[in-house]
Amino acid sequence: MTPSAHALAAIEILTAVEANHRPVASALKDWGASHRFAGSGDRARIASVVYDALRSRASIAWRMGSDAPRALVLGALAFVRGATTEDLARAFADARHAPEPPTDAEAAAIASASLDGAPAHVRGDYPEWLDASLARAFGEERAEHGAALARRAPLDIRVNALKADRAKVLRSLAHLNPVETPLSAFGLRIPLGDDGRGPPVQAEPAYQKGLFEVQDEGSQLAALVAGAAAGQQVVDLCAGAGGKTLALAAQMRNRGQLYAYDSDVRRLSPLHDRADRADVRNLQIRAPKGEADVLSDLRDRADLVLVDAPCTGTGTWRRNPDAKWRMRPGALEQRNLEQDEVLDAAAGLVKPGGRLVYVTCSVLKEENEDRVAAFRARRPDFAATPAAAAAVEAGLPQLAAFANADGDALLLSPRRSDTDGFFVAVLRRA
Repeated sequence: MTPSAHALAAIEILTAVEANHRPVASALKDWGASHRFAGSGDRARIASVVYDALRSRASIAWRMGSDAPRALVLGALAFVRGATTEDLARAFADARHAPEPPTDAEAAAIASASLDGAPAHVRGDYPEWLDASLARAFGEERAEHGAALARRAPLDIRVNALKADRAKVLRSLAHLNPVETPLSAFGLRIPLGDDGRGPPVQAEPAYQKGLFEVQDEGSQLAALVAGAAAGQQVVDLCAGAGGKTLALAAQMRNRGQLYAYDSDVRRLSPLHDRADRADVRNLQIRAPKGEADVLSDLRDRADLVLVDAPCTGTGTWRRNPDAKWRMRPGALEQRNLEQDEVLDAAAGLVKPGGRLVYVTCSVLKEENEDRVAAFRARRPDFAATPAAAAAVEAGLPQLAAFANADGDALLLSPRRSDTDGFFVAVLRRA
């Protein structure tokens, strides 16, 4: 397929997304199933155009004067990828399967494109209804933070310290040109291809041998700040597929006991194979069993409880750009209820003197500082550890630079730390 055919397919997919109100991943899958002639490389390039259009949807629509799928794709090619109207006209005219060449009006919009006078939510490429929330988080810099969340995400991996060190994995993946991440001592960053996608690292022999896991540097740092240690009793209460669980296990060096729980047993399913590949031997997976309390034997016993709370995922918009446009106010309210519930459940597992580490992949205060404040009002026996002290305790004093405005938690974001957005609060029980 030609680049012009990729553009035409991207318009078709965005049209299906708009017409059927469905996640873009599903629309991409259906398009691929009905167009078998498109190889994996073609599908990757089409997806990249679609995601570029969604990342910058608001700013493209402002400049093009339309948010129709065709306008979004033309804008992505012009504003994100640098194509001129002459480039587009020539490519579309010469290709058999291609969109119509730009009209005079579209060419004029591209040529005179400017964001001068655009409101913050347009310059930052996020839904207008979230402007007040992002203003609480970032003030007058909210547009810049939103724009950073609209850029392509890097491909980060975490070296599994149970089986390798960073130097070994660097040698194993030398053909992919990895570089060391600046903040996590276990991270490597692999350059993206021209299509905006990373190489298939999970097909690498080093991955199959368990030498590394795919994990954003921000997620690695959240696990490191949690500070699991050998010999401890540690609970990962919202383990999901186990990315942070495996990072905690590596910190514990397979000594002590690590418990992984998630309210949805389906999310835990990949963890079994992942733990085997990573050579984790101190893990118990506690799956829910109806109304039974499968964690009752751990009450008041845990040295550390990690709560990687369910959230809106605003910190991961770089990786899931359609999620920000599908997000609704009711989802935020529902997540707040779930966050309060899981914090209360976690508190019952922490022993006196133990720690509760609250993590979200969100940048919104409603899910972060507000939830911690509400929890501490309910549980005054938990005190917040200053961000600088938590960073030093984790052996990462440089993270103190990413303290939130109150200084009692860490706030990572693409603009601040060149990671996904993460909030990390360390609470200690008296």
